[in-house]
Amino acid sequence: MPGPGPGRRRGTASGREAAELAADFDAGFEAGFDREYDAGYHAGYSSGFTPQAAAEPREPVLGWGVIGAQRAQAAPGAAEPAVPPAGPTRYTTGYAPADALHGDPLPTVPAPAGPPAEPAPPRPRREGGRSAARGAGTRGGRGRTVIGVAAALVTAVLAVTVTTQLRDGGDDAARARAADVGKRVDPDTASRSDSRPTPKGGAEVPATYEQKMAKKYPLEADAGASGEFVTVAGHDKAPGKGDVLRYRVDVEKGLPFDGSLFATAVHRTLNDDRSWGHGGKRTFERVSSGDADFVVTLASPKTTAAWCAKSGLDTTEDNVSCDSAATDRVMINAYRWAQGSQTFGDRMHEYRQMLINHEVGHRLGHDHETCPKEGALAPVMMQQTKFLTTDGKTCRPNAWPFPGSGS
Repeated sequence: MPGPGPGRRRGTASGREAAELAADFDAGFEAGFDREYDAGYHAGYSSGFTPQAAAEPREPVLGWGVIGAQRAQAAPGAAEPAVPPAGPTRYTTGYAPADALHGDPLPTVPAPAGPPAEPAPPRPRREGGRSAARGAGTRGGRGRTVIGVAAALVTAVLAVTVTTQLRDGGDDAARARAADVGKRVDPDTASRSDSRPTPKGGAEVPATYEQKMAKKYPLEADAGASGEFVTVAGHDKAPGKGDVLRYRVDVEKGLPFDGSLFATAVHRTLNDDRSWGHGGKRTFERVSSGDADFVVTLASPKTTAAWCAKSGLDTTEDNVSCDSAATDRVMINAYRWAQGSQTFGDRMHEYRQMLINHEVGHRLGHDHETCPKEGALAPVMMQQTKFLTTDGKTCRPNAWPFPGSGS
């Protein structure tokens, strides 16, 4: 078998060969890289990159890395970069750990103990001179170009990752805003106002009797209607003691009023203890058929005037009401029922009570009265629709025959 020869083992390089490779690498740097690489190198300098700037603390940001550092090399023919000052380790690629970027020197790794390495013998000059060196430099430049391309790919991947994260974050924020808007416009979402109870589950609440009686209604002062009457249906028992007086309620056809409201107002007013049934002397029962002692009638101004004239009364001068004693009707002028009078102003409920009590009082045999003294409540039989002052004395508006009593 052949014995061991003088050749080297595969995969093992001698110190001389290593020195030759290093010399080739150095020759490449001396000669410069290929034209394309040199152009990028020069562009790096023109953009403001200097070796001194690399040593300054900088925040690592996206896109500042390998390619920027490669372009920071000087182009062929450019001035040699200044020797970097002593300090923290600088990095050819332009990337450094955070500590180095912020100006903190990295810890120095001590050399292993042992005898110093033997310096490499001087490399013999190869044939070809500068072209050979250029070839060696081209090989070294290509190696660095491969590294730069790889680093550029890493930078691109990082850029895509960050962009995706930003986009996803924006989408998440947009979805959150959309969800928040959806909650605000959702009718089922509770709000401060939703916690407040709504009467009848949100349905419109009908006006009360008092509210309706306090309201004015539109009607012309010279309004007319059909001249025919309709009896308000229903029956209201007499609630008090004493003599029972039966009455009926009619409303002229064509008037824009609620006949039931008018009938309720008549019954409540006449049976109030402040009215003509005070002290149990009498009580009033409303009927819609059969015999009635009198008929309380709501009629237009023209119809009221016609029925009052049957008893010799003129209501046209002040557009007032009357008790037509020659008939069974107590006439309530619809204009006054709707609009009231200057003497009562906006006190419509009280004015309507006075109107009923005054005209029914005539039916019961009471005549007109005057103001007894200054500042006193006016007697209900005073003509309060027209005035509150008689014989130099002014009274206050009053709706009741017995105002001191409770209802």
